[in-house]
Amino acid sequence: MNLRRLAAAVPLLTAAAIGLAAAPALAGAPGTAPGGAPAAAPAAAPGPAEGLFGTQDPTYDGVWRQSLSLVALDAAGRKLPVKAVDWLVAQQCADGSFAPYRAKPEADCGPKDQVDTNQTGAAIQAFAAIGGHRAEAEKALSWLKSAQNEDGGWGYTAGSPSDANSTSVVLGALRALGVKPSAVTKGGKSPEDALLSFALTCEAKQSPGKKGTGSAFAFQPEKDGALLANTDATAAAVTAGYGAGFVVAAPRAESGGSLGCEAPRTAKDAARNGAVWLAGALPENGAVMSALPGAKPQPDAGNTADTAVALAAAGMPEEARKAVGWLQSEGPAWAERTGPAAWSQLILAAHATGVDPADFVGRDLPAKLAATGPGGRTVAGGTVRARESGKDSGTTGESAEADKKDKKDEKDDGGGASPWWFVGVGLAAGAGIGFLLSARNKKNGSR
Repeated sequence: MNLRRLAAAVPLLTAAAIGLAAAPALAGAPGTAPGGAPAAAPAAAPGPAEGLFGTQDPTYDGVWRQSLSLVALDAAGRKLPVKAVDWLVAQQCADGSFAPYRAKPEADCGPKDQVDTNQTGAAIQAFAAIGGHRAEAEKALSWLKSAQNEDGGWGYTAGSPSDANSTSVVLGALRALGVKPSAVTKGGKSPEDALLSFALTCEAKQSPGKKGTGSAFAFQPEKDGALLANTDATAAAVTAGYGAGFVVAAPRAESGGSLGCEAPRTAKDAARNGAVWLAGALPENGAVMSALPGAKPQPDAGNTADTAVALAAAGMPEEARKAVGWLQSEGPAWAERTGPAAWSQLILAAHATGVDPADFVGRDLPAKLAATGPGGRTVAGGTVRARESGKDSGTTGESAEADKKDKKDEKDDGGGASPWWFVGVGLAAGAGIGFLLSARNKKNGSR
């Protein structure tokens, strides 16, 4: 839906007031059911829980923003609140899946707990950043495999049609665990096959880009099978197509590649087309524009952050920094209004472009994010551990498999008895995107 970012502009309750279809906009928070339909609202909104980042109603995005916050803090080299980690672990259902929020995590998950692929994929990336909970991560991965569609992709919920954003979130989770996408197939199709199926052809009309200058991705095919260019889906697919998850290491220089549009044979080919399209659609001021149906387009900070990460993943640092330049001006005020998911997006966009998140136009973004979370004992995540051991934490998802072999059991720095078993040190810093993906309204092609 591309309105997932509405959360970045207004509080959840405001989004609900103008229609639940806009609720997922909350700073990248998932929240729509299959096909873009609004998720069912509970009878009463629960209050924030101890250990959760932010004070906003967690009904639609609790696990998402918690996972994103942990990943972003780790990417910034900060230690993680143990209470926040414990909160995330407690939210997992017995089958490995995650719902956006369970007010009573001690109870068994039931039909009313609307588990989804976005929350589950995000939680896996958080486990990789934390550097522990191998059993929980593998259980979550097992559930995702069970929810895979015959086209190789994933929809927002199990059984719903595949979409580019959900498939990209899961691809990020696979990379975070060092799992090759080609090893996870359904009906003979891999996740990258599904991603490629959402790519528009070079000849297709794809406003606001220029014909022949790159090629976008669609969220999902329309009822007639047509693909409509979607900025949000394109940013997600570009990052995933380049083998990344929530965190992208800043490229040192332009990595090369065609700046036109070539018929893609692989998901990475399509990702290159998508990155060129994103760069061509980026206004001079660097702000990605979006609009509610019938409304005047407005700058969208969330999509701008995602676009910066995607361009960095594609090895286009100059264009990525252009987007971050606008975020340096407008992003902090947006994050102050919105909360932890927005602070996380700013951190990940800064990280992907080589901008110090601790000095983001004079603001310490990780400190701002940490202030929205629980206090108390902290634990070193994957990036901190890699740094302390002298290892490079800036690896990409492509190298995750090799890195995994070198990991050893370690104990947290807070005196806890249980070991923090590495799922993959450094993966949070290199595994991928900042997308803050989720189910979105596939109709809004201008985003």
